[in-house]
Order: sequence, then C-alpha cells, then structure tokens
Amino acid sequence: MLGALRRRWDAYKYRFVPWLALNLRRKRRTLRYVPESSQDKIISDEDVFETLLKIFKALFINDFSRQAHILALLPDIRCKYLELLTVEQKRSKVKSCNHQSQHVFSPEEVLFNTLGFSITRDRSSLVSAGTGVFVTKGFVPKGTVVSMYPGTVYRKHEPIFFQSLGNPFIFRCIDGILIDGNDKGLSRSVYRSCSRRDQLGPFQMSDESWLTAALQNPLAVGQYVNNCSHDKAANVCYQEFDVPGYFPVELKQYLPNIVYSHDIESNLRCVVLVTLRDIKQGEELFSNYYTIVN
Repeated sequence: MLGALRRRWDAYKYRFVPWLALNLRRKRRTLRYVPESSQDKIISDEDVFETLLKIFKALFINDFSRQAHILALLPDIRCKYLELLTVEQKRSKVKSCNHQSQHVFSPEEVLFNTLGFSITRDRSSLVSAGTGVFVTKGFVPKGTVVSMYPGTVYRKHEPIFFQSLGNPFIFRCIDGILIDGNDKGLSRSVYRSCSRRDQLGPFQMSDESWLTAALQNPLAVGQYVNNCSHDKAANVCYQEFDVPGYFPVELKQYLPNIVYSHDIESNLRCVVLVTLRDIKQGEELFSNYYTIVN
C-alpha cells in the first residue's frame, strides 16, 4: 500500500500537492501545459532579478532610519544608499551619515511609487473561494512580476508530511522542490524557526512579516491567488527563480522564503507570479493550479 502511494505521489505533476484526492477526479479542470521545463518562464531571470532589486531597494530606502544597525557594518553600502535617498526623496535633507529626515510611505505606497501598481488581499470574487488577491491601484503591464509565493522551501528528501496535512498552500516546483506557503499552525512555526536560525547578527536572511497582517514586502501574498475557472481565465503564471549568490545581503530581509535545511549549498528557490496580460485596477489575480510539464 505504501509503495502504491509513493508511486502515485511521484507521478503527480500538478502544481499543488494536497489536491490529489480532491481534484484528480474532477472533470471541469483548467489545465496549463508546458512542453518542456525550460519553457516554463514568461520573462527572463534577469528581469525577475532586476524587478526584485528595484522594489527591495525602494523598501530599504523608505525604511532607512530602521537600517542603522545594518549600515553601521557596511559603510560603503551606507553611502550608496544615502545617495539614492537624496535622489529619490528630493525633500529629504541629509545633514550627515547619521541623520536625515524623510517621509515614510507604507509598503503598498512604495510598491505603487516604484512599479506603478499596488495589490492587496481581500475576499475573492469567486463563490466560496475565500481570500483572493486584487490590483487595488494602478496598472500592471503584461510580463510584470506582480507577486511572490512565500514559504519554507523543502527539497525532495526533506520531511513535510505533518506540515502538509490539511494544508492547501504547498506549491510544487517542476524539479520536485516544495514551498509551504501556509501562514498558520506548524508551517508558521517551522518558517519562523528556520528564519531565526539563519539570521547573521543584524542581517535577516528572510522576511517573516508575511506571517502577519503587516507586510514588510507587499508582494508576498502569492499564496492567496486563486485558481482560474472556465469563466475567469488565468491572468498570472508561476515562474521559478533561484536567487543568485550575489544578491545584496542587506536586501535579503525582504525575501519571503527560507530553506528548511541549509546543510547543502544551493541558491534559494523563490517563485514569482508574472502577468500573462495587462491587468487593470480592481481586477483579481487568477493563476493555474494545474500545470502539466511534458
């Protein structure tokens, strides 16, 4: 019996793990087919990297006064950000490296000011779908990183059985890596434990705020994007992205992912949601939970 379950698990090719018994027999499924794993990218990794770098830098500058303990250890980086602060916050008057005045925006306002849109969680327009994600302000062009899928990253051999029980937020990557985006229960405790384990002095290697109502990274709501239907087609697509080793250490505090075990050297796996078409203010984001890679 265990052998049969293992074979069925290994043969499962859909994005979300817990949907096995619930969805495999449903006839009205929306499917997304990908000919090869190499074609499961809407935009380049360079574009993803540049977008994350842009919004994270803006968040860092907006929260500049809280970064003193980090910048004290990075004098060169500190001067660079002071120059950016002078350019982007024209009303700020930098009197010294230790004192400046600036208007502090909310993370959602920073997102809008930087990328031209803002998103939020709200009740879905789909009946009985629970929470969804909406574009609340601005306009999102096709091929834009509009959200991130937060959570603990598990490799194939790592234990996730107990976390997966009753958990609809486990995302499966093409290569079998799993991301647990549940912000409650055991999943929440595991993420916080791993995040605090990896903290290096004042340097946070990940963002814990997605576990709360007060988001530090406004993009970290991708786990609440609902599956499309035959009436409402998908307007975003999941895209896997490995964070390069040269990602700025001071900006890792905004990455909403952490590895379950760091005994193996590898780049952090993230999943972003990229728009498949232009999306206007007021529209809900819909993805496709059922992606089959041939």
